[in-house]
Amino acid sequence: MKPLTIERLRYRWPNGRSALERCSFSIPGPGLWMLVGGNGSGKSTLLRLIAGLLKAESGDIISPVRPALVFQNPDHQLLLPSCSSELAFHLPEGTALSTAVIDQALEQVGLGGMADRPIHSLSGGQKQRLAIASALLSGAELLLLDEPTALLDPESQQSVLELIRQLSPPLTALWVTHRLEELEQCDGALQLERGVAGSWQSGTELRRQLQRQGLPGSAAGR
Repeated sequence: MKPLTIERLRYRWPNGRSALERCSFSIPGPGLWMLVGGNGSGKSTLLRLIAGLLKAESGDIISPVRPALVFQNPDHQLLLPSCSSELAFHLPEGTALSTAVIDQALEQVGLGGMADRPIHSLSGGQKQRLAIASALLSGAELLLLDEPTALLDPESQQSVLELIRQLSPPLTALWVTHRLEELEQCDGALQLERGVAGSWQSGTELRRQLQRQGLPGSAAGR
């Protein structure tokens, strides 16, 4: 079964403005898949619908795996004072808390040895890695990443991108980006325009298409 299938999804904001209009696509399998689109195209709304934070007006979201949303700004997501307490908060119900579990989760995202580090002392890239570790520890197999590198410097951007690339597969990641250079790293990309999804194509091909439309390398969605 495909990790995610969206069928004729429709969502309107309370003011009546359409965010998604009969949006349909499927993620073919595990890997890193990217979405691009202009402001107001419905990208963030789509992720929140998949995560269950919003309810669609009509249509279906079909997924056999658990999703987790990673925000653009990790400060809006990380709630507790230390790395270990943040991870412990996301443990599935019934899972025994142990130092080994926390240490393994941190090692997986390149934060080994930081269990007792205060979150406020982490860099932006480290905070985003911790948010990803929290999502994984919750049991998620479908990561929804809403412009996760938008607030990061180029070095941190690359490190987060490489981390998700290493995890996918077996993980499935749906990554919203406005940085066209990131499309070179994905298994497939599609454009969301006026709430309607295009077809999957290679990231390189979509990047060239958008640049032919006059968008500079880091301008999609701005």
